[in-house]
Amino acid sequence: MGDVGLAISPDANSVHFNASKLAFAEEDLGLSATYTPWLRALGLQDVYLAYLSGYKRISELETLVFGLRYFSLGNINFTDNNGMPIGTGRPNEFEITFGYARQLTPNFSVAINPKFIYSNLASNQTVNNVEIVPGVAGAADLSVTYRTQLNATGSPSNLTLAAAITNLGTKISYTRSVNRDFLPANLGLGAAWELNFDEFNSITFAFDLNKLLVPTPNPDVDWREKSMFSGVISSFGDAPGGFSEELRELMYSFGVEYWYDKQFAVRAGYYTEDKTKGNRKFFTVGLGLKYNIFGLNFSYLVPTTNQRNPLDNTLRFSLLFDFGAFSEAP
Repeated sequence: MGDVGLAISPDANSVHFNASKLAFAEEDLGLSATYTPWLRALGLQDVYLAYLSGYKRISELETLVFGLRYFSLGNINFTDNNGMPIGTGRPNEFEITFGYARQLTPNFSVAINPKFIYSNLASNQTVNNVEIVPGVAGAADLSVTYRTQLNATGSPSNLTLAAAITNLGTKISYTRSVNRDFLPANLGLGAAWELNFDEFNSITFAFDLNKLLVPTPNPDVDWREKSMFSGVISSFGDAPGGFSEELRELMYSFGVEYWYDKQFAVRAGYYTEDKTKGNRKFFTVGLGLKYNIFGLNFSYLVPTTNQRNPLDNTLRFSLLFDFGAFSEAP
């Protein structure tokens, strides 16, 4: 769905986008496993992203969440400045998160997800006599969700609004230098409108708006010396090109999802950002199947520019387990 995820219906994958939705989860327990091949268009077969996430309701108002994300960069042949081999390695990164979501009112929920980040890209190697070490950081995601029922179209519908600040935390470095880099903190705003035509057919229209909460690199300003909070605040007005450049830093996602009998889904979406801020533009299409406790989701990314995306023409899939179906069995 064009990477839309903030305000659509909650499931175990919500841990990544907006954990506060899980305070409204209908089932007591859910689990998701996702596998995404990476850079297949470049002929690489050992680079992938794996993600395991889930939730457990502990009361009518409270839900615990967890997530484990692992990124393997495959086998790497390291070389020196002259191109001579100096060894091999298998860079990898992982993130562990545990969180808590709670309904504050029947329509409003909040969540916080502390996380630990470990990034081992080239440890035990040296560059210009500087030792490379794993990067370690701590962060948290903060999110809120509001949902309400509407009847403006003559058919019952649900409107969901959401906001999330993710990766808000310490800086990270791959050397023992005091100079450290910002984590990719992000502000996301989302909306989703679900229309239920009858007991079998429903369609959801969704929109997400995202903006990185990090200082804009500027050779005239010592932006790396800013604190985390100072970097977040300044990210709304530090672009060298002024307000027009700040607007170009926004990223847009549009998605639509059709469900038949809550068992078969067809999805599509579009993602876009300014050509001076990454120029990622792509369509996505996908299918979803749900039977008993199992659910399968497939998606395919279709590039719309000549600039390559790591997921160009890649089929990615996730497996969902809805353990609440056990209690519904006769």
